[in-house]
Amino acid sequence: MAEMESQDVAEPMAPGEASKSGARPADREGLLKHSREFLDFFWDIAKPQQETRLEATEKLLEYLRARPQGAEMKYALKRLITGLGVGRETARPCYSLALAQLLQSFEDIPLCSILQQIQEKHDLQKVKKATMRPALFANLFGVLALFQSGRLVKDSEALMKSVKLLQTLAQHHNHLQEQPQKALVDILSEVPEATLQEILPKVLRADLNSVLGSPEHLELFLLARQKVPRKLEELVGPVSLFSDENVPRLVSVLKMAAASVKKERKLPAVALDLLRLALQEGKFPRFWKDVVEQGLLKKQSWPASYLCFRLLGAALPLLSAEQLPLVMRGDLIRHFGEHMVTAKLPNQFKFAPEMNEYVGAFLEGCRADPERQLAVVVAFTSVTNQGLPVLPTFWRAVRFLSPPALKGYVAWLRTMFLQPDLDSLVDFSTSNQKKAQDASLHVPERAVSRLRKWLILRLVSIVDTLHVEKEEDVIEEVARFCFFHSFFEAKKPTSQIPETEQRFSFPLESRTREVVGSAFFSLLQTLSTQCRQAPEQTQDSQPWTYRLVRFADSLLNHSRNVAALTPFTAQQRQAWDRMLQSVRELEATSSGAGAKAAAFQHLLLLVGIYLFKSPTESCDLLGDIQTCIKKSLGEKTRRTRSKATNPQEPPWVEVLVEILLALLAQPSHLMRQVARSVFSHICSHLTPRALQLILDVLNPEKNADEDSVVVTDGSEEQLEGAEDRSSDGEDDRASAGEEDSGEDSDDSEEEDRDADVDQGFREQLMAVLRAGKALVSGGAGRGGGPASVPRGQPLTGVVRQGTVDGEDDDDDGDELGDEAMMALDQNLASLFAEQKLRIQARKDEKDKLRKEKVLRRDFQIRVLDLIEVLVTKQPESPLVLELLEPLLDVIRRSMRTSSTKQEQDLLHKTARIFTHHLCRSRHYCHDVGRLVGTLYAQVERLVQQAGRQADAAVSLYYFNAALYLLRVLKGNAAGKPVCKAPKKEKAGSQPKGPEVAQAAGGLDLSLVTPIYSSALTSFLTRRNSPLTVTMFLSLFSRHPVLCKSLLPVVIQHVTGPARPRHQAQACLLLQKALPTRELRVCFDDPEWEQLVSQILAKVTENLRTLGEAQTKSEHQKELSSLGLLNTLFRTIHQEKLTVDLTAVLGVLQSKQQSLQQRECAAGSSRLYDLYWQAMKALGVQRPKSAKKEAKEVPSVTQNPVSTKRKKKGFLPETKKRKKPKSEGPAPEEGARPAAAGEQQPPSTGKKRRHRRKATVPAQAQAKQRPAPDPAAAAITGPGTPAKTPKLKKKRKLSQVNGAAPVSPVEPAGKKQPQKDLPEKGVSGKSPQSALPRKKARLSLASRSPSLLQSGAKRKKAQLRKARKP
Repeated sequence: MAEMESQDVAEPMAPGEASKSGARPADREGLLKHSREFLDFFWDIAKPQQETRLEATEKLLEYLRARPQGAEMKYALKRLITGLGVGRETARPCYSLALAQLLQSFEDIPLCSILQQIQEKHDLQKVKKATMRPALFANLFGVLALFQSGRLVKDSEALMKSVKLLQTLAQHHNHLQEQPQKALVDILSEVPEATLQEILPKVLRADLNSVLGSPEHLELFLLARQKVPRKLEELVGPVSLFSDENVPRLVSVLKMAAASVKKERKLPAVALDLLRLALQEGKFPRFWKDVVEQGLLKKQSWPASYLCFRLLGAALPLLSAEQLPLVMRGDLIRHFGEHMVTAKLPNQFKFAPEMNEYVGAFLEGCRADPERQLAVVVAFTSVTNQGLPVLPTFWRAVRFLSPPALKGYVAWLRTMFLQPDLDSLVDFSTSNQKKAQDASLHVPERAVSRLRKWLILRLVSIVDTLHVEKEEDVIEEVARFCFFHSFFEAKKPTSQIPETEQRFSFPLESRTREVVGSAFFSLLQTLSTQCRQAPEQTQDSQPWTYRLVRFADSLLNHSRNVAALTPFTAQQRQAWDRMLQSVRELEATSSGAGAKAAAFQHLLLLVGIYLFKSPTESCDLLGDIQTCIKKSLGEKTRRTRSKATNPQEPPWVEVLVEILLALLAQPSHLMRQVARSVFSHICSHLTPRALQLILDVLNPEKNADEDSVVVTDGSEEQLEGAEDRSSDGEDDRASAGEEDSGEDSDDSEEEDRDADVDQGFREQLMAVLRAGKALVSGGAGRGGGPASVPRGQPLTGVVRQGTVDGEDDDDDGDELGDEAMMALDQNLASLFAEQKLRIQARKDEKDKLRKEKVLRRDFQIRVLDLIEVLVTKQPESPLVLELLEPLLDVIRRSMRTSSTKQEQDLLHKTARIFTHHLCRSRHYCHDVGRLVGTLYAQVERLVQQAGRQADAAVSLYYFNAALYLLRVLKGNAAGKPVCKAPKKEKAGSQPKGPEVAQAAGGLDLSLVTPIYSSALTSFLTRRNSPLTVTMFLSLFSRHPVLCKSLLPVVIQHVTGPARPRHQAQACLLLQKALPTRELRVCFDDPEWEQLVSQILAKVTENLRTLGEAQTKSEHQKELSSLGLLNTLFRTIHQEKLTVDLTAVLGVLQSKQQSLQQRECAAGSSRLYDLYWQAMKALGVQRPKSAKKEAKEVPSVTQNPVSTKRKKKGFLPETKKRKKPKSEGPAPEEGARPAAAGEQQPPSTGKKRRHRRKATVPAQAQAKQRPAPDPAAAAITGPGTPAKTPKLKKKRKLSQVNGAAPVSPVEPAGKKQPQKDLPEKGVSGKSPQSALPRKKARLSLASRSPSLLQSGAKRKKAQLRKARKP
């Protein structure tokens, strides 16, 4: 921004300099008062973010509106004018726009003065050569700013000056190119006609050569011809732009315009103006033929081609219905189709999206003219490549068609499908297709087949863009047409069936009919998706499938006029009639059965339609479905799991589940939805055998052995329709690449062939070679039979061994004759041909197995829909418990082999069902009955499998499954009410027995505890256990009674021979489990106090090695031990337990020096903070001197240069006010309060309270306390912290002056304000002296949570007790 802030404008002067110089404005200091906020506007205006620029401009205008006459306005104008010529190109338009808005807001600013300031600031005569380019752009953007303000066309003087300046700038073509001329055209297009007549002679030459010399001059000529034609004729004379001599010039000008907008990718304005002029003068055919098709497309270049494409899109709204065929059936539309076919590479520019926008805008704009809409849509559809339309089958522009145009387009598609008119198509072939010598590619039958496949897919895709309720007639027409030509053919026309009235001009091929059938079922899927809210209902409240079935029944009844492609047998026709009867019965009973009958009806109708596609399979399914439906609707009560009607006949649920599995095996999304819907209604009747049928699909071992369900693949049918497109849409480079890669692939094929050679083939080859050698030696070869060949030896070595070695063994050196050589060659050729077939067979087998695996995984993913429905609809069913282990097996296998996307999809779906729908469900089974013993065995099995997994993620799933079973067992307590959350009780209150019983629920702790005890022991002893701390914490939080039983195992591993990592995990478990309220309820007060004491003793034993960690695990053990210790302290304090803390205090104080040294050396601040947190809980304050020294360490090693720089807002040491020192007490007396403060409980850190305590007379303190105890003196050593920095300073002064330091025993006996506190919770046992234990316990017990007692109240209470006589 150096250019913006010039010396005379941007840089403010110091006040002293302002007084010396009189050139500055008088209110310069006033500008400096708000300069920071004001100058920031100009920085934000130049930023690249548009929102920031607009916001800064708006704030600048608001700022200036408040001070319209001040110096800020002058400064803003100068700053913006300076910014027009900055070096950064992105900032110039920003300042130009800001200047335009400023001039628009303040109309009293004269434009001529602004233009004069721009010319003076960026004077082209005085500027240096190096800054010529920024000055030129500054003048250009200055004129644009005046024009964008909207005031330039009103000020004739400023307009004339601006035009003159633009003409001057146009001479610098090297820098500005055509920008000044474009700006001039934009300005003149806004001026009134009178002003344009005055300016036109100055800006437009009378020479036609100059007019046709550049796009800008031609655009100015066209502007004048539109606005002031008489003045233009006086100036230039009568001119015919579309004459024979001017057409080549127009072509060259348009090519120049196309090249100028290559990066912008837009239509030049001069081309659109020429098009309008041609339409106005009635010379559009000449313009389109001579200028566009014969001129711009003659020597094809992509910028000119894109200009023609854009001109085509822009011309659509301007053309009449008679002019559209000229545009849509010429060379340009054929060239556009070729571009659509060849532009396939990712880095190639594709014009199709832009053309779709043009066509969509045209169709949306002329809804009132359906004829033009239909003409344009049909014209684009008729552009074909050897019969295949270039547009995709799904075209979003169709949604803008009006209803009459839509019906006409559907009728045209149907007519073209039945009687293709290849002469009406605009067909072309690519250069690659023209070079092909295959005559079969150019026959009309192939073109008709390609066209019909596309047409039927376009008919189906139209339904996707329609509103079902509004366009029901069109949808029914398309559905009937697709269904009729999929499964029927017309014999005689009849008026009752409109589909029979038209015949095929070309016979319909079987492959094309298969495409029509697949399109029909895709249409059914589309209708079911669109009508999901009102499930496939039409206006007469009938599903679409029902209407199609009725149409099919009418076709079957008109056997004289219509014939089915696959005629029904008597059994199949009976199945069809029974299906219709069952549908009518379900329709009659649907009022009572509701959604269940509707689902069965949908299933029957769909399988009935599939009767035309696969009659044999569907006929059997229909009979079974009808039987199952009758039994299902006949049952009034829910069938129990043990109830069976006929032991030889399977229950209807099992039969229906097998039917649903067979439907899921088909690659149809519609079948998948119907199966899911039907299963949701029958899952309440599910039996264990029926569930096992579903689970067998997920088990690969049973699924591989049983072939009850054949998984079909529908990819072949889908690929057949796209086969011709992919084969003919290749470029020349693709075919050349295939030819070049043919030779390179020979070597790799030979290597693969050698790699697949087995030992048997080698032995056969040796036998053939030795047989050839025997022919040479007259049948007396010395080989004695085929020798074994090593497996790794290549075939070339085998051949060499069989020929050269044989010649060396033969003394006569006879060679093979011609007949023997031919026989040997024939034998070798047959042998290698057989080997090639074997290799290909193995490859085909591998490919077949791979495809079968893909189909099997896809089938498993679809079958998971049924399991998801079961766990969602029937979460309280006992059958849900049988899903755990099969789902876990799927997760375990998929975790191990999730390499493909299909495997990952299977894993994600299974994990989602298991986690969200099963384990986290609010509802679960409450009636397990006799399954209790089985569930406990399953819990044990799951926990053991969780401990055996190699991956912790898989182990987590097994552990969560066991927790789910515990939840089920706990909720099955017969006759026990649900446990409510206990009310908040006082700490230390004794829990009631029913609460513990409710916490246990229906769990048998004698069975569950050994299971998790062994798992916990394994977790705390094994080196690499998949179990984690989070798993056991989840167990403890859900089952606190079980946690109580497992705590001894955890406590046992806190110390002892366990590894440090396991000890850290045990401490972490205890640290997270002890504070929970649920666990506390399970203990009586004596038990809880004993437990805390036991854990405290274990932790104390761990802390004896504090500060001696050498490895990471040992360091983690220390951190976990201190964290557990702090948790214990909080528990003791909150519940006021009577626990001996002397041993802990002694251990911690003995480690203070080593920890402090380690903290300074290694920087283990976390461990140090936890240590002092524990010491603070014991009443020992952290030394502040250590903190101060730690902060002052970096200042010692500071760079000398950096010491000169001082922070803002802080006084140097020499300027600080020194506090007066008291002269009364001696250095020994001054050190006493510091030592006395060492035994104070932790304070709030406020100095005023410290000073009040320091003024307590020493004599009164001495009277209140007995003589100090040696044990107390040992505890409160000299290393304990002082209270305030001031007293510490006095102690340091006394030591520096040479005075002897005061013994810590003396002040410890003088100030003991905690003597008269109540001794609640203090035990009477004293192995040593009673005083130090009492002080430690009281200092801990006196500390309470901040919510119950503030630090100020505690200090006041201590002061009052200290002042008592």
